[in-house]
Amino acid sequence: MLFALLCDVPDDYLTRRQPHRAAHLALAERWRAEGKLLAGGAFDPPDGTLLVFRAGSAAEVEAFVREDPYVANGVVTRWRIREWKVVVGDLAGAAPAR
Repeated sequence: MLFALLCDVPDDYLTRRQPHRAAHLALAERWRAEGKLLAGGAFDPPDGTLLVFRAGSAAEVEAFVREDPYVANGVVTRWRIREWKVVVGDLAGAAPAR
């Protein structure tokens, strides 16, 4: 299954993320290497972020959230996980995480 992690961020997001960026990106890269994180990034303008996961359940994505330095340090002000049913494109019919 695919899940979207949608995050709200403060107006000074670009400044506030700096001290935690390397740790956040290392976490994201680890999940990408495991085949669980397919894509992620900030919107333009940077008023929120989107990360797309392949996982067996929303609880797996919550594990990422609990470990994310952006969440732990208030860089993310609100987050929500939504199952995403892709019907068109390369991700349509995506299998659960390995």
